[in-house]
Amino acid sequence: MTSHGRDARAAEEERAAAEEERAVEQALALVGRRPGAPQPAPDRQPGTPQPTPERPGAGEPPSTQAPAAPGMRTGPTPDAPVPGGAEPSTPASDPSSHHGPSSAHGSSSAHGSPSHAHRAGATAWAAARALADRLGRSAPPAAHRLPLDRAVGHVLAEAVVALTDLPSFDTSAMDGWVVAGPGPWTARKGEGLLAGRGSAEPLPDGHALRIATGARLPADATAVIRSEHAHCDEAKGLLHATREVVQGQDIRPRGQECRSGDELLPVGTVVTPPVLGLAAAAGYDALVAVPRPRVDVFVLGDELLTAGLPREGLIRDALGPMLAPWLRALGAEVAEPRRLGDDADALRQALVSSDADLILTTGGTAAGPVDHVHPVLAGIGAELLVDGVAVRPGHPMLLARLAEGGPCLVGLPGNPLAAVSGLLTLAEPLLRGFAHQPAQGRYRAPVREEVHGHPHDTRLIPVVHRDDSVVPLHYNGPAMLRGIAAADGLAVVPPGGVRSGTEVEILDLPWASASPWTEGCFT
Repeated sequence: MTSHGRDARAAEEERAAAEEERAVEQALALVGRRPGAPQPAPDRQPGTPQPTPERPGAGEPPSTQAPAAPGMRTGPTPDAPVPGGAEPSTPASDPSSHHGPSSAHGSSSAHGSPSHAHRAGATAWAAARALADRLGRSAPPAAHRLPLDRAVGHVLAEAVVALTDLPSFDTSAMDGWVVAGPGPWTARKGEGLLAGRGSAEPLPDGHALRIATGARLPADATAVIRSEHAHCDEAKGLLHATREVVQGQDIRPRGQECRSGDELLPVGTVVTPPVLGLAAAAGYDALVAVPRPRVDVFVLGDELLTAGLPREGLIRDALGPMLAPWLRALGAEVAEPRRLGDDADALRQALVSSDADLILTTGGTAAGPVDHVHPVLAGIGAELLVDGVAVRPGHPMLLARLAEGGPCLVGLPGNPLAAVSGLLTLAEPLLRGFAHQPAQGRYRAPVREEVHGHPHDTRLIPVVHRDDSVVPLHYNGPAMLRGIAAADGLAVVPPGGVRSGTEVEILDLPWASASPWTEGCFT
């Protein structure tokens, strides 16, 4: 890359970072809002209009903002340009905005795209993710004590501090002979020293004794000689070393790994199998950890089948089988998904009776005749934090808070890949926040070929990693799962698309390292 190209790229990255920071600040201000509290005005560029008043619909003509249903509390929409494209666009400008009932999942997809009024208030993709993460982390972490065999996947709420020296006594690192002083050594008879036995008598200079790995060393020992590096003259009862012996060799001294009181693992560490092993070695029987977030999944839509082939206008439920294991891979405890159909009363009752931390609904987030999510949320006084995101697929997604201190709700679009987009945009960062897990690492990789973008919105495209680049996969329409089924990540494509070789942000999938996919017929 030329110097001019590097400078241009650096300037572009700096501009994008500044825009994203501004968008995130606006989004985070929204999270801290409480009903009736005065709101700080978002940063505005010169010449931008005044912020929309908090009262839904105030100051906006009907053509640019859909009035909220009675009882719905809505957050302000940032007015400044934001990364990911918050500018309004007509749904017809992107093929992914057309949802057909033959492949749609849930009523929101079966009745076409949301209106232009819904799109006008879409939140920028990066800002929506930042808001969800901040919302999840806004409450102090709860904590409970878990036995080691139940702690994997949780996040430490208390640091793991060594309760003893590791090792807690000088031990042999090898099978062989423990010796004292210079050789040759008198080989003492007997079974020798074994792991798990008590302390041995001191070893006099010039003597050697058989020892097993992990056995406690006798006092005054100077070294361990590996079995393969020793020769015992049985006739004379002498042990000879076949290599030079260095004092302290093949001995694990007390406290080599840590001393009692050392911090081994900080708060926020995800408990993995090696973490369990270290905690056990350090003397722990249980760990204090953040509880797993509890999730309820409600599948909406009368057109869904749970078995057999699609028939007579009915389609298979693809989201019910997919969401629960995906959420568990993110560290959540998930109840068996419930099918509610297109029934507003059933949805209302399910929402008000849920004791989960997060509720996921599928479908019903648009404005069709049986799209009940918005009216039901309004009827129970929910606070709508995100109503549409400037991303394709998945722009009709939403994020709401049902009550002060109550559960949050992420409304996923009905189309399968659009639902995946909503899961990664809103649900994943929210769950990481609830569990106080570290945010997903952000990294960029070059795309191997040109990727077409949406004129105004961010696009999420399934990809597979190949060497030092990523390959975009075909079958990436909002109603398709064939591409994401072969993917190990999603590329975050900015508005307008990117040329081959351009670096883009990559979202890893939870099982990425376990998927040795090949491009095959997916590219």
